[in-house]
Amino acid sequence: MSAAVEDLRPGDPGLFTPRSVTWQMHGDPMMWVAGIRALYLQALHPRAVRGVMQNSDFRKDAWGRLMRTADFVGTTTYGTTQAAERAGARVRKIHSRLGATDPDTGERYGVDEPELLLWVHCAEIDSYLHVMRRSGYPLTDAQADRYIAEHRISARLVGLDPDAVPADRAQMAAYFEKVRPELAAGPEALEVDDFLLRPPTHPLLVPAREVLWRRVAHLAYASLPPYAHELYGRPAPAPATVTRRLRATGRLLRCIPARLRWQLPPKHILRAMARLGPNSRPAPYKVGR
Repeated sequence: MSAAVEDLRPGDPGLFTPRSVTWQMHGDPMMWVAGIRALYLQALHPRAVRGVMQNSDFRKDAWGRLMRTADFVGTTTYGTTQAAERAGARVRKIHSRLGATDPDTGERYGVDEPELLLWVHCAEIDSYLHVMRRSGYPLTDAQADRYIAEHRISARLVGLDPDAVPADRAQMAAYFEKVRPELAAGPEALEVDDFLLRPPTHPLLVPAREVLWRRVAHLAYASLPPYAHELYGRPAPAPATVTRRLRATGRLLRCIPARLRWQLPPKHILRAMARLGPNSRPAPYKVGR
């Protein structure tokens, strides 16, 4: 049965369900800015980013990688239980086959080491939550904790023990404090930084890249924690300025009708609403219900 047909089966709310914070929050357009922040943050773990760079032609397939990540997040959030579990199994299978080599020591290691999977997971979830709240998405502290706890589900899907994954903001902060000494802006991180600022594109689209994309990339970079700016060696505006820009960007993007935004392939949200009915439509006001 194809994923498109499967996702139209009535009644299956999936792993997160329309009652979750995740269901409501992941329908917001600022998730794209948050995703770019996550890439910047993830690249600061030398062993983790080395696994990416040594197993893919990042520059040639970076857009494909971004879209595959977005598709995974959309499937696990809004797809059926079977579709989400299948997506997780596919990711685990791919990771189990891949390894990387430390150029300094010659050590060979798997990209599915728990510590690496945990870093990627926490950098992603922290970025989603940080950008969304800072851009004006209405979440209380308790709801933010609930969001982090919900993502023990996505952690399990990629091969982590849910009990070893932060379940609230305090545990997440403690994790980043613990891992901070391991972070560095090595050659691979600088290559990611260069790509995000100047992604390859058709010559005719270079002006649009300079006007639009670079602004988004700069905003995502600016929203990183101060230690990340220090590691990358590039300054960022004052935090208050960054917050104002995030809120202004959020207001602008949220003016685009949701139905129009959700038309972009692969239409996870529209397919979920077709499966579960119009009441499953994601909306910020539903978070507190």
